[in-house]
Amino acid sequence: MSQIEFKANFTVDEAGVVEGIAWPFGSPDRVGDVIEKGAFAQALPPIPMLAFHEQRETVGVWDEITETPEGLQVKGRLLIEDLPRAREVRAMIRERALSGLSIGFSTTKAAPRKGTRGRSISGLELLEISVVAVPAHPGARITSAKEHDMTDDTQIPDIAALEAKMTDIEKKADTSALVARLDKLEAKANRHQGGTEQKGEPTAERKAFATYLRDGDRMAEEDRKALNLSSDTQGGFLAPPELSSEVVRDLVEYSPIRNFASVRSTSADSVIFPTRGDITNAQWVGEMEPHDESTITFGQREIEVHELATFVDISNRLLQDAPIAETEVRAALAEDFGKKEAEAFLWGTGVRQPEGIMVNTAIPEIANGHASNLSTDALIRLMYSLPQAYRSRGAWAMNGTTLGVLRTLKDTQGQYIWQTSLQAGQPETILGRPVIEMVDLEDIASDQHPIVYGDFQAYRIVDRLSMSVLVDPYSRARERITRLHATRRVGGGVLQPARFRKLKMATA
Repeated sequence: MSQIEFKANFTVDEAGVVEGIAWPFGSPDRVGDVIEKGAFAQALPPIPMLAFHEQRETVGVWDEITETPEGLQVKGRLLIEDLPRAREVRAMIRERALSGLSIGFSTTKAAPRKGTRGRSISGLELLEISVVAVPAHPGARITSAKEHDMTDDTQIPDIAALEAKMTDIEKKADTSALVARLDKLEAKANRHQGGTEQKGEPTAERKAFATYLRDGDRMAEEDRKALNLSSDTQGGFLAPPELSSEVVRDLVEYSPIRNFASVRSTSADSVIFPTRGDITNAQWVGEMEPHDESTITFGQREIEVHELATFVDISNRLLQDAPIAETEVRAALAEDFGKKEAEAFLWGTGVRQPEGIMVNTAIPEIANGHASNLSTDALIRLMYSLPQAYRSRGAWAMNGTTLGVLRTLKDTQGQYIWQTSLQAGQPETILGRPVIEMVDLEDIASDQHPIVYGDFQAYRIVDRLSMSVLVDPYSRARERITRLHATRRVGGGVLQPARFRKLKMATA
């Protein structure tokens, strides 16, 4: 769940006045969440009116927000006299292209719903209410557009009421409170996304983890239960899901292979994949002629989960501030674990660490034809030595130094084999295939392998679901330092070597 959540219904008149139910009570939304009556108790107008939850699409303000037995009743106005976009939104509402309301909020108190998916939310901070086409809650809708009632197509506009409303709108209201609210919303959205719940009360697991970092085994029994998701042989506790997943996300910065490899999660010590060595031996036969038996060789490929461990020393003074302590732990683990994993996925020996692509002896090599100068012809041979099905999904991998050399290579027609992307979001290519920069690959030198090409989905990464942290406040107690031991288990291996090719800087 993101920091700001969006839930959603409504009407608009000629003057831009909008009324609707922003959230109906008593029923779940499309993802199973239920917001309880009383959760909006702290919501006070003015609240920004956005289009599609886009901050740059502020089109009005909500002046009235009331909890009723049916739901959160709201009333606001589109700033049609000052904003062209507000007039466009009014037109879309009147034509029923937009008929839903959706709330943007930050959860402060929630609990899982028993026996079903979703949460029961009893506390939140209401940040904005948007006009949308498809609301998160089917019952959140625009109910009245005054002269253009959304519930009755035959209603005749009340001209006198319209003129009176236009006169009221001309009286400019003090918008200082709205401006302050928008500034607060923009600052919240631009803040670093450190977790799934940033505003208000943190989750129970995260509060318990912060307590564990400070107090170790002296933590309260309630916090101990929040972290006891499974047994840990070291006697430590599992990090909360928000922190564990955040570390994994940071690993992408150090291990770009994760963007292209096949990544799976497991709670076992190893994962076994069945393999098939060949195909059947079918033959053409004539009528009444016997046909031969086929034998198929089956095997197994096991990828073991290995352990990566480190520890971080943090002063007790720093641990007194839980948010800072979490940030320090996260940064230290992400940097250290990320660098070690990135190298292992390429060069790991398979003994107490993942098996790397570059050390797999079953991957065929293509000789460059020269010990120090890259050959365009060798790259073409390397690429087309793969079967078409693998070649069409392949990508080049090399470090930045090799990339610099490749940008100068030309084919026999004098055209650069490096093709710069002319379209946003599209990668640059070599011979029509994308390029991955991996800093841990070798430089161009005799008998080295500076380039690998292949379908990286054939490399399987196996992650354990959780990371374990053990607090040791005793080893360096005289120095007022607490030692945090962290372990993480991950495995990796090449499932299909035939889907890769390595370029060797050699004549043959």
